[in-house]
Amino acid sequence: MASKPTAGFTCQANGDNTPGRMSGSGRSCRHQSESESDVAPTMKSLARLCSRDGEERAAALEELNQGVLVCLELDRPGSARLSKQTLLHLLRLSRSCPLPDVRGRATELLRTAQEQGVEVPRALASGPSAFIPAKKILKEELDQDILVESFLSLGRVDHFTMVMALHPAYLSCFLRTQHALLELDGPLPRHWRHYIAIMAAARHHCSYLVQQHSAGFLEAGGEESWLSGLEHAPTKLRSLQKLNKLMAHRPWLITQQHIQELVCPGAEPRWSLAELIHAVVLMAHAHSLCSFVWGCGLNPEPDHIGGHTFLPPSPGHFPRSPHSPAHEDSRQELVDGAMEVEVLMKRMVELQQQQEEEECTQEEMVTRFERERSESIPTAAVREAPPDMMLHLVEDPEFRYEDFAPRGEQAPPTMRAQDYSWEDHGFSLVNRLLPDMGQLLDEKFQVVSNLTYHRMAMHEGVDTHTLRKALWNYIHCLYGIRYDDYDYGSVNVLLERSLKVFVKTMACHPEQTTARVYHAFWRHFRHSEKVHANLIVMEARLQAALLYTLRAITHYMR
Repeated sequence: MASKPTAGFTCQANGDNTPGRMSGSGRSCRHQSESESDVAPTMKSLARLCSRDGEERAAALEELNQGVLVCLELDRPGSARLSKQTLLHLLRLSRSCPLPDVRGRATELLRTAQEQGVEVPRALASGPSAFIPAKKILKEELDQDILVESFLSLGRVDHFTMVMALHPAYLSCFLRTQHALLELDGPLPRHWRHYIAIMAAARHHCSYLVQQHSAGFLEAGGEESWLSGLEHAPTKLRSLQKLNKLMAHRPWLITQQHIQELVCPGAEPRWSLAELIHAVVLMAHAHSLCSFVWGCGLNPEPDHIGGHTFLPPSPGHFPRSPHSPAHEDSRQELVDGAMEVEVLMKRMVELQQQQEEEECTQEEMVTRFERERSESIPTAAVREAPPDMMLHLVEDPEFRYEDFAPRGEQAPPTMRAQDYSWEDHGFSLVNRLLPDMGQLLDEKFQVVSNLTYHRMAMHEGVDTHTLRKALWNYIHCLYGIRYDDYDYGSVNVLLERSLKVFVKTMACHPEQTTARVYHAFWRHFRHSEKVHANLIVMEARLQAALLYTLRAITHYMR
């Protein structure tokens, strides 16, 4: 019995009479799993491409080369044809491998296959992001060392890795945290971890992450039937769905009752506190990463559904990303954008002077927070159902983010950061129940909070602390978290309305983020600066969801 197809290199025996799709040359193009042929390179040789030993990598590259060439010798008895999986893997290596020798050889092999009459795939997007032109990302001179490290450790360089590499200090701690969550020893089995991430990503209709974790789930030994619907997953996993939707959309509603339903001795099936903390961090991680994927307009990976085609390009046709059309700034927009930078610079200076000269009363600080919290910031009104590929993975798809404090309605109690904070409460709880994870998360929060290049648009030597803090505190404000010692009047001064629209959309309704919303704010800033803002939104949102959930766990444990 054949095993399920893997991401390795596979072939089909020549002369097979099984009907299949016919290529332009009339040859059968049926694809097979690895177990049905021993001619092509295997998963083992593919893994050796990621060896840190240069000689072993060179040998693996030669083995790859020979294996593919053998597959292409169709006139020889017993030869084989390249599978679709092999072709897609070659495409991915040719597009994103940071090692020039591997990337070049994969490109060469695809070209050779095409010359032999094989229908080869081509990527539908020119770069990792629909919002950021590929040449702009290359112009930023990405840190190649961290991309090489990512390839050697993970076997691939994903689009989110390429975009995050604009900020290598952040990417480094992000990858460490994600690796610990998904791969290192912990209370949850590896395939469960990926399935929990799939459940979380589906809440925000994020096919990019659903496909990524579906592949990880199968590689970790997960049953393929689970991917066809929640009803096929174990009851214990399905019991997370209520907590999953609350964390994704309205975490302030989470109470100790929700925790008790999962972990109390009478719960069936019962979660241990360690297992639950692991699941909670996984869900918060995936929810916030959805915000980054949508907020940066990430294109599907070349080997994802929607990331490639086997059809030749139409003359003069350049495919657009499904996100929205590319944006070109008019001369007037550039002038207006430059003026906005000058105005923001002036406001930052004036605000700092004002805060040094004036002291607000606590009552005034609370009033300013309430004013900011209840401000009506519109986001896209469209509330589409999840795509078909994810509908079966979402329970209660109509449940969505609603403003923490809608106008004219009684708001839930505000969470005062001084009463329950990451530093004083959340960090120690996570570290106690999931060793080292609190430290990894704390490092990530610290890096993103302190990340600065002392520049803003065309200006150098700028202290951007007040702007970064305003962004972080505004997101927590959207989630009902208040800092007693922060003047929320600063938020209105520093965050223009178009930026607020982007931030709220990305943090609360990420699937509704469009190129228009992305390009409308900070029009004269570098794309790397906008990605920096995305990282702040992502981490602030992650921490907010964790704080509410960890507070409920703390209350349960008392």
